[in-house]
Amino acid sequence: MKLLVKFNLIYVGVMALGLAVSGLMARSLLVDNAQEEVLNTARMLIDKANAVRGYTTNQITKLLDTQMKYEFLPQSVPSYSATEVLGTLQKTYPDYLYKEAALNPTNPRDRAVGWEVDVVNQFRANPDLPEYSGRRETATGASIYLAKPLRITNPACLQCHSSVDAAPKTMVDRYGAANGFGWNFNEVIGAQLVSVPLALPMQRAEKSFKVLIGSLVGVFVVVGIVLNLMIWLVVVRPVTQLSALADRVSQGDLAAPEFPATGSRDEIGVLAASFSRMRTSVVQAMKMLEP
Repeated sequence: MKLLVKFNLIYVGVMALGLAVSGLMARSLLVDNAQEEVLNTARMLIDKANAVRGYTTNQITKLLDTQMKYEFLPQSVPSYSATEVLGTLQKTYPDYLYKEAALNPTNPRDRAVGWEVDVVNQFRANPDLPEYSGRRETATGASIYLAKPLRITNPACLQCHSSVDAAPKTMVDRYGAANGFGWNFNEVIGAQLVSVPLALPMQRAEKSFKVLIGSLVGVFVVVGIVLNLMIWLVVVRPVTQLSALADRVSQGDLAAPEFPATGSRDEIGVLAASFSRMRTSVVQAMKMLEP
């Protein structure tokens, strides 16, 4: 097997190993980045919802105090406002989800169902858990969800949710006396849930992965061509010439030319100089043996 063939077999093996290792590392990193991007988007949406809740509490609720004596206006409820605003966004991005899911909500649309119940129970079982995330499959593909606990930290909330008797009559008239009561201070009653589709970030990650692997293959191919050319010029061609001259001298061809001096101090240069001395010695010895 020729030297260049051996070299290329070794090079291809090293290249394949390098591509496999770098590919696994790159794919893992890109997937992690895609998931982190989705989680950051979810956190931003929850922050937006909390901004709406704060605005409603600080500015809207006070403005509606008088009207609330005659008719319950859900626009005065922070969770209602946040759900409505994020719901408007959801009309443009239907794969996104925002919900303030509660086990015993006043508004039936906020009732936790299915996987939402499990998330709420996670917070109820672990009161110190600041957030909870996971992956779920939807009709449009995989999504990452992020949840934060809804905890009763404002005593004013208990004016409407502690008991039916303490609640505003207009609220009871609107939603009935069966739901949204019996809440306790510092109790986790639900969770803010945001679900963000994973498809687009994963597509970008897959595209980046293909570009990276393609670039690495291109670099390996160019480096391989350059190395092949260098090995042929620096090693294979001089060794081939030396081999041909050595073969002629070994067969007694005294007319075989001397190997041209390379002037190099590397291994090939040393080998060429040694061969020239050997050729001179062989020629002299063969001339001495002539009658």
